[in-house]
Amino acid sequence: MIFAVGAGVGFLGGLLGKGGSAIATPLLVAIGVPPIVAVAAPLPATVPATLVAADRYRRADLVDRDVLRWAIIAGLPATVVGALLTRWVSGETLVLVTDALIVAIGIRLLTKASDAAALDPSIDMRRRTIAVAVVTGLAAGLLANSGGFLLAPLFMTVLRLPVKPALGTSLAVAAALAVPGTLVHLGLGHIDWTVVAVFALGSIPISSLGAKVALRVDAHRLERLYGTALVLFGVAAFAFV
Repeated sequence: MIFAVGAGVGFLGGLLGKGGSAIATPLLVAIGVPPIVAVAAPLPATVPATLVAADRYRRADLVDRDVLRWAIIAGLPATVVGALLTRWVSGETLVLVTDALIVAIGIRLLTKASDAAALDPSIDMRRRTIAVAVVTGLAAGLLANSGGFLLAPLFMTVLRLPVKPALGTSLAVAAALAVPGTLVHLGLGHIDWTVVAVFALGSIPISSLGAKVALRVDAHRLERLYGTALVLFGVAAFAFV
């Protein structure tokens, strides 16, 4: 069952520009994995799986290098801080927070106006990118995921990136943000390497296929698909917690 969860998460991660840890956590809990292990174990598999999917977007020139650079610079230390905070937060609480965030972000994407208000010209792209990365890094560390479930929609709504560059850049940043979270949770003893190995065997090969499908889908339809998938999955996940 862990292998099947890994395969499904890998495909959705590539399709929706996410590392997939946020999706993996409630599914692993549903099949009997202890909550704190379900929170932390998918992270190590996220790095290679996400890089494989991101490479599809890179080859299509759909990774914004400036956003990538500043998101990594700001997001890495924030991820470490967030991961350290899990020492005082239970695994069950983290799972509930994960599900709630998935639903909220999905609703935001489905309801946002395509002609949203213009950005304040006094706030440049670098500052907005840093702000997004800090928020995402804290959440990624606290929720033991790579941040892709926040990065892609925030890149679209805050930075106004088109959906496909947002997804491609999100995947590349998520791979980097998964590293410090993995190291911290390893030190805290939260990672079960058997779960990691089985999950990775399912997710890594399939993640590239998900990205390939996303690149062939119309951009507007892909954005609606992204929001709908997050809402449906988040609502369903609450039933298993």
